[in-house]
Amino acid sequence: MKQLLFRTALIALIIAALLGDTALAQEKKKTGKKIPTQEEMMKRYQEAMTPGESHKKLEAFVGSWDVETKIWTAGPNSVPIVSKGTAEYRMILGGRFLQQDFTGDMMGKKITGMGYTGYDNFKKKVVGIWIDDMGTCISTMEGSIDREGRTLTCYGRMDEPMTGEKNRKVKYVTRWVDSDTHIFESYDLSAYGDKKPTMQFTYTRKKQQEPPQ
Repeated sequence: MKQLLFRTALIALIIAALLGDTALAQEKKKTGKKIPTQEEMMKRYQEAMTPGESHKKLEAFVGSWDVETKIWTAGPNSVPIVSKGTAEYRMILGGRFLQQDFTGDMMGKKITGMGYTGYDNFKKKVVGIWIDDMGTCISTMEGSIDREGRTLTCYGRMDEPMTGEKNRKVKYVTRWVDSDTHIFESYDLSAYGDKKPTMQFTYTRKKQQEPPQ
């Protein structure tokens, strides 16, 4: 079965390459633009698929964490609902993506969620998605880390089934406090702007237990 899948994938790549050559030739004829050679294209593809320093930085999250969650359901100036949870981070797919498995309480209900974060070599941006069992949507985001390497700022959009709104602008900020603490905040730009978050998750690394004497 694995050999069949591999052969199918290989044939698909060859067909794509042939079609790509034809399309590039037609494009060159139309526009007169310089078309990259097969070697140049393969080099670009190799660069796009190979994890680098930006992916290595994500390894700082790997481990077990306690999480304190604050949600301002009536707006950033209201009293937040505070709850607890835990998270496990690990690198997957050859160090290309960081996977988070989260469990906890949120507004009186149990929640299980999964997040994936990576660095897109082609876009030169951090990219991420989030899914959980409190909805059927997939939240997507992309952004960048500041020069100091302490703050990751991403932007995305969200739907609000309770009001019927779609594509509300959202800002996500992750701040590294130290090697054992980081804070994730969500800002509802459409409703409240980016001065105060509507959700905040504070991650504290779990202390390793001393082995028995």
